[in-house]
Amino acid sequence: MQLQRIMSHTKYLLVILFLTVCVSGCISSGHVAGMGPAAVDKDKALELHIKLAQGYVNKGNRESARHHLRKAFDIDKKSAEAEATLALLYQLEGERELAEVSFKKSLKRKKDFTLAQNNYGVFLFDSKRYEEALVQFEKAANDLDYDGRALALVNVGRTSLQLGHKERAKSALEHATILDRNLPEAFIELAAMNFEAQEYAGAKQNLDRFMALGQHTPRGLLLGIRLERIFGNKDKEASYLLILKNRFPYSKEYLEYKRTMMR
Repeated sequence: MQLQRIMSHTKYLLVILFLTVCVSGCISSGHVAGMGPAAVDKDKALELHIKLAQGYVNKGNRESARHHLRKAFDIDKKSAEAEATLALLYQLEGERELAEVSFKKSLKRKKDFTLAQNNYGVFLFDSKRYEEALVQFEKAANDLDYDGRALALVNVGRTSLQLGHKERAKSALEHATILDRNLPEAFIELAAMNFEAQEYAGAKQNLDRFMALGQHTPRGLLLGIRLERIFGNKDKEASYLLILKNRFPYSKEYLEYKRTMMR
């Protein structure tokens, strides 16, 4: 489950360079420019090391992430934010037991830590522990100030579907589209739900919105093929099929098309 939008490579490098200089200056000089000698701002250094570690985790750079986490823990051994980032690093390395330990430590150290709740929910969802995941996602979705609230609601919707709670799934997904009209994850899930319920007009509306956001996924394309066949739009059906065949020839969706729909 994708939870973050990745920065462009150039922008990412510039941010990393800037933060590295800030951290280095904060730790080594012990003063703020233009203000003379001052105590080292440990809170700021801690925050910057954690941001750097998170960025390196997103890029898959495990060693650099670990380096900055060590620095963060040197400043504050009980940092909930550093512990939550360590959990993501453990996930990246396939150390799932250690990741769960770190998630639990982080949430114990800081109550109502929304980002960690959502990320722990993703961990639980991937482990097929859907009931536990839903608890974490609901907590994250209830935080009105959480920047990622729309995605948390998508996670609530997807998890509710796994548990057979269709009404809760639909309400969460629709709420997500209200908070963010450019959230493709919500529209594809709603389109799939509409199609399953034979609400084909609603399915097409949601799928069109998904496609308008520049999304061409095997799942979306196969759904589009099925919908356009129902509506009798052969040109659009052929267009979706061409993209699916050319771009995703080894996808399970294309294999499913050949097995069940090929004329």
